[in-house]
Amino acid sequence: MPRWTPSPSPPRSPSTDTMKNDRVDMGSIGSEEDMSSSTENFFPFSTAIVSASPPPHSDIHRSPSLGIHSSFEKSLEVDAVGQQKGEGNFVTRIDISSMAKPNGVFLTWKDLWVTVPDGKNGLRAILQGLTGYAQPGEVLAIMGPSGCGQSTLLDALAGRLGSNTWQVGDILINGGKQRLAFGTSLQLPDSMSRSEKRERAEMTIREMGLQDAMNTRIGGWIVKGLSGGQKRRVSICIEILTRPKLLFLDEPTSGLDSAASFHVMSRIVKLAYHDGITVIASIHQPSSEVFELFHNLCLLSSGKTVYFGSASNFFGSSGFPWPPLRNPSDHYLRTINKDFDAGIEQGPGERMSTEEAINLLVRSYKSSETCLQVQGRVSEICQQKVNSDRSLFLWKGVMLENRGSHASFITQCLVLTRRSFVSMYRDLGYYWLRLAIYIALCLCVGTIFYDIGSSYGSIQARGSMLMFVAAFLTFLAIGGFPSFVEDMKIFGRERLNGHYGVASFVVGNTFSSIPYLLMISLIPGAIACYLVDLHDGLEHFIFFALTLFVCVMLVESLMMIVASAGIQGVMMPCGGFFRLPNDLPEAFWKYPMYCIAFHKFASQGFYKNEFEGLTFPNNEAGGPPTTSGEEILRNIWQLEMGNSKWVDLAILFGTAVLYRLLFLGIIKTVEEVTPMIKALLAVPPQNSMQIAGTPHRSTPLHEAKPRLSHFLFVMFWS
Repeated sequence: MPRWTPSPSPPRSPSTDTMKNDRVDMGSIGSEEDMSSSTENFFPFSTAIVSASPPPHSDIHRSPSLGIHSSFEKSLEVDAVGQQKGEGNFVTRIDISSMAKPNGVFLTWKDLWVTVPDGKNGLRAILQGLTGYAQPGEVLAIMGPSGCGQSTLLDALAGRLGSNTWQVGDILINGGKQRLAFGTSLQLPDSMSRSEKRERAEMTIREMGLQDAMNTRIGGWIVKGLSGGQKRRVSICIEILTRPKLLFLDEPTSGLDSAASFHVMSRIVKLAYHDGITVIASIHQPSSEVFELFHNLCLLSSGKTVYFGSASNFFGSSGFPWPPLRNPSDHYLRTINKDFDAGIEQGPGERMSTEEAINLLVRSYKSSETCLQVQGRVSEICQQKVNSDRSLFLWKGVMLENRGSHASFITQCLVLTRRSFVSMYRDLGYYWLRLAIYIALCLCVGTIFYDIGSSYGSIQARGSMLMFVAAFLTFLAIGGFPSFVEDMKIFGRERLNGHYGVASFVVGNTFSSIPYLLMISLIPGAIACYLVDLHDGLEHFIFFALTLFVCVMLVESLMMIVASAGIQGVMMPCGGFFRLPNDLPEAFWKYPMYCIAFHKFASQGFYKNEFEGLTFPNNEAGGPPTTSGEEILRNIWQLEMGNSKWVDLAILFGTAVLYRLLFLGIIKTVEEVTPMIKALLAVPPQNSMQIAGTPHRSTPLHEAKPRLSHFLFVMFWS
């Protein structure tokens, strides 16, 4: 079969309508039908110059069976000045680099190296001297075999490299080098009404083709909801909800079939064009239709740039022609995948190893005109100045869009509280299972100590029953730890994307749990008090329930800090029941364990609430016939009687708040202080393996390079 030879494409230029309508209203972005119904609301594939030649991927052999027939290919052809000409079979993309919006994000990286420690005696290069760029309104695809450095490149550009990673090279935003603050708020402003936010959310859901699953639960480890592909699209919805200026997508088509992959990527391309979004996506083996959507391709192998630019006949000119009727991405990946080293056939009886093919392609690219053009474009972007206006503000050379006021701290807390409350309600293992266990245990305790009476023997029985409630019932709060781990996974992912701050998460988690903690304190507590016939009176019951509530909250707070039941097991024996306070060894167990164990204040509050005001028969010979509850507390239980039971409750509540604040502080420390300390202490091995062309280690990216997640204007709207 003779090989098809592409004909040169005519010069391309944007239409005049494009330049006039540079700013597109976000509200006009709707369904696919809405996008194709107007010739003014266009995107790179619906308005372009059509010729008899194939699309820009000129080394792709187009068979009639491989034609792409999507809704946006039915648009009208336009010539160089935007004049209507008629209908065509396919549409080529236009060059929109000159039409980039002034407040868009130009991202460049030059001579980027990333290395990690390799054992004790060397460094291993993950990325080796990469240079490239991404422009507003365009989608850059990063491709390569597994282990080529795709995710590392995304992490480097987004400022998420680990503290044990060394990165050198320049990563610039609009030609400026500056560490950017991490986005920490829900980004839809408070000025938007609830109806506007709902409309934006529903519009985004439709764009990702999830309208049929709009009322379906996402699901989790207990209840199955959306499929894996639908969950992937939900993640994309969250990221594009506020039309971010810079968007990183790691495997956006993973888990999607070819049709869904095409529709998802086509919508992302539309949004990128209309709103001037700079999109960088890593992707594995896209279909030919998806491959044709990308504006630029960054092809990696073993951390090296095999090719960067718009797809062309680069492989063919380098001696690796594209076989007919094969997906171009499959051909590229098969050529540069050296995991299996199957070799590449060069002729009858001749084969070239994959390593040799990769080195040949790398050398060909470095010496090609395309490489010089990429370097020139990077230099041009770094030198250009973005025009400022009233909607922008200048921050040390970096132009950022002033999007107005964002969601306030109160709004963040309200949204997170509502979402967490709904999640806890739906998760049976969070509180509902614990409620059932608490009711069962209180029924057991109530029947064992049923109608305890007021005899002398009831003194020990009351103390045992109350200590069981203070120690063992609260101990079961650890049962909610698996669900809390799932919440932390969601928080970690959303925190990296800058959805909200740490304080908002802690406040939302705390307030959303209060109704459930009150429920599992009041209902089982009422059962236990009624069956055992504890001290009568509404005040005594309220104090009993409040103390149980605060103890459960305290244990949950402690669980957030130390995810182990062992710490409670250490505190429990020195709480004042199993071993009386005066009998505890002073070293360690009394000081400091007895003083810091919450069981001490819980038992003191329970005992004072129960025994104060009661009298019991005195079995001591020669003594008075009765003894008061205060004497029992002082002589038998050896309690500190210098303060009231409400002081003990206040101490418990303060301890719970302190544990929550410690949890907040630990997260902030891990997030900010620990990486900096590790970076300062991390010293490369003295006898490290030298890597050709590798500069000395510079300051880690998260310290001195632009932290680009500031531009990820994303929002979770519940």
